[in-house]
Amino acid sequence: MATMPDRAELQRLLEVATEAALAGSAIVRSFLGKIEAEEKGRSGDLVTAADRASEAAVLDILQRHCPDLPILAEESGAIGGNPDSPFLWAIDPLDGTTNFAHQYPFFSVSIGLLFAGQPIVGVVADPYRGELFRAAKGLGATRDQLPMQVSKADRLSRSLLVTGFAYDRRDTPDNNYAEFCYLTHLTQGVRRGGSAAIDLAYVACGRLDGYWERGLSLWDIAAGILLVQEAGGQVSAYDGSLIDPSSGRVLATNGYLHQSLSQALATVPRLDLWQADPATWPKVGD
Repeated sequence: MATMPDRAELQRLLEVATEAALAGSAIVRSFLGKIEAEEKGRSGDLVTAADRASEAAVLDILQRHCPDLPILAEESGAIGGNPDSPFLWAIDPLDGTTNFAHQYPFFSVSIGLLFAGQPIVGVVADPYRGELFRAAKGLGATRDQLPMQVSKADRLSRSLLVTGFAYDRRDTPDNNYAEFCYLTHLTQGVRRGGSAAIDLAYVACGRLDGYWERGLSLWDIAAGILLVQEAGGQVSAYDGSLIDPSSGRVLATNGYLHQSLSQALATVPRLDLWQADPATWPKVGD
């Protein structure tokens, strides 16, 4: 039975993930402004030649260095390795394809390695800014090789949050619109970045104080979850329970805000049930 890698093996796996992320990032950067996107089936769910080329480069490196480890890739699905292995690479070769297709500079390459369903290695590369966020279980988190840590904001009223909206947002009332509006009212602002991996990286390095989102895939958040945890933050399900990275929902904060943000998410009613007067909105602790 496979066991949790020791520190030396974690460092090796981190270097493999870094090599792959940087290779994918270089390819994505080379395509910027040169391509058109197509829909994969769901409205607004785009793919480009850059996604496919980046993924091919990432897969080549991961399979060359770790041929026995299975991979879950956004464009190719489940690939190779031992299906009974507790390890799983989860890769997004271009997180933020819609941004990329519109030349909006907020997208990334995200590579996470899970053991028994929990992230143990995470790398997020930003092709536009050239930033590199890395973490391994128990080894800390860095941005461009310098240690990073979460912010110290301890009240929602002093916080800057980020979220996103799933592709099915037009078809379900569980679409995050109510939470977005409600928390905008309670905080200094809520941003919508468009790349879950960078959103989590920014929580990890203290640029943002908290993040929540639904409708996510494992490859969107596997790397970013570990970045936040290793930078001193907290990651959980919406209700504060143990995070299941494959659940599609995540709540990540600097830790100080975690209970308040979790409570707010549980308190806010769906947007179609809101009263017009903000004075009637449910209150939550600051």
